[in-house]
Amino acid sequence: MTSYDYDLITIGAGSGGVRASRMAAATGARVAVIESMRTGGTCVMRGCVPKKLLVYGAHFAHDFEDAVGFGWADAKPDFNWAKLITTKNKELDRLEGIYHNLLKNAGVEEIEGKGRLVGPHRVEVNGRTITAETILIATGGWPTMPKIAGIEHAITSNEALELPELPKRVAIVGGGYIAVEFAGIFNALGSAVHEIIRADKVLRGFDESMRNGLQSELINKGIQIHSGVNVTSIVKNPEDDYTLLFDKHDPLNVDVVMYATGRAPNTNDIGLEEVGIETNSKNAIEVDTYSQTNIDNIYAIGDVTDRINLTPVALAEGMAFVNTVYRDTPTAADHKNVASAVFSQPPIATVGLTEPEAAALGPIDVYESSFRNMKHTLSGRQEMSIMKLIVDQNTDQVLGCHMMGSDSPEIIQGIAIAVKCGATKAQFDATIGIHPTAAEEFVTMREKRKD
Repeated sequence: MTSYDYDLITIGAGSGGVRASRMAAATGARVAVIESMRTGGTCVMRGCVPKKLLVYGAHFAHDFEDAVGFGWADAKPDFNWAKLITTKNKELDRLEGIYHNLLKNAGVEEIEGKGRLVGPHRVEVNGRTITAETILIATGGWPTMPKIAGIEHAITSNEALELPELPKRVAIVGGGYIAVEFAGIFNALGSAVHEIIRADKVLRGFDESMRNGLQSELINKGIQIHSGVNVTSIVKNPEDDYTLLFDKHDPLNVDVVMYATGRAPNTNDIGLEEVGIETNSKNAIEVDTYSQTNIDNIYAIGDVTDRINLTPVALAEGMAFVNTVYRDTPTAADHKNVASAVFSQPPIATVGLTEPEAAALGPIDVYESSFRNMKHTLSGRQEMSIMKLIVDQNTDQVLGCHMMGSDSPEIIQGIAIAVKCGATKAQFDATIGIHPTAAEEFVTMREKRKD
């Protein structure tokens, strides 16, 4: 038998890589995980966790305003961006320590450095070669920016989380979930925000009702959306601000230019070509339903495979990998009806099919409701909530559920269980709502939308 240094080497200590490594070690496997940056990966260190903390901080601006309608004195306390960033960083340090302890307690060896494949069973790191029977690639994704003049002056979401001070004027290029989330953060905290999108609306790929609703709310909150334009170059000025030049728009001066135009699988210079691992046109690693590459003993999970780029999906894929390889229970991660959320202001949450996706499969009924949240009858805020159910006419099964409004991620998480179980509209109707809540609207919508 061939002797290897480890049973498993995982390249990448993000959420998926850590979960797979420690669960594999729990079966008795000898495991090493290699990471060149911070343990915890994009989600914990550069993504969902720090971003959500900033979203929480930004919401206080709205809360202070809303409190006046409930009898509280009008108060606008000073905001300290540097303090928020400092406390956020302390929390990330705490979380990273937890990840280190989880790996240590599981018996996983952590190796700091950049891992690179040099053979089907061999990985080079820090000038030495280590071997394993199985290799798992979990290197995640990385922000991308276009090759235009002056792009070196722009930042990505990575740097936006570490800005030393709150910018007075910020341009966010992009209309996806990262862009609208940071637009909401900066706007609520007092920055003048310009969002620049090539399309006519934000959130391409989401249900149209959510796209339309959120765009209206962003504009109502004072975010300036410049649609249908492209940035051609960025010029740094002597005053240390920047001028954006466009193909069909007047120049724009801002203090910070942030690009949120997409992320790419982090496959550069990790030895895929030398080993012969197949990738697609987006440089994502091609895998089968069991996350196995075309090299039998090499697997890949998470954003590097560009399937559904969400942390809980990477965790599920990591567990499926462990079941398949170390528990003799071949398991394919289930990518159907995965709920997701956009922590915009207001937030959006969704599970299942959009209206066009469902309509492509057959006749559907659509139930939709738009209303002002009960809280805002006293706060005076004009923010609207939107709820939408998409139902198969033939089976009565709920195919999609979408919501824009306060607490929508918390509400849709529960609704996702029903959708995952194949619940019908009749079963939604038979469920007695909790009153008074916004969530009860999902079980009280009776009138089909008339197109």
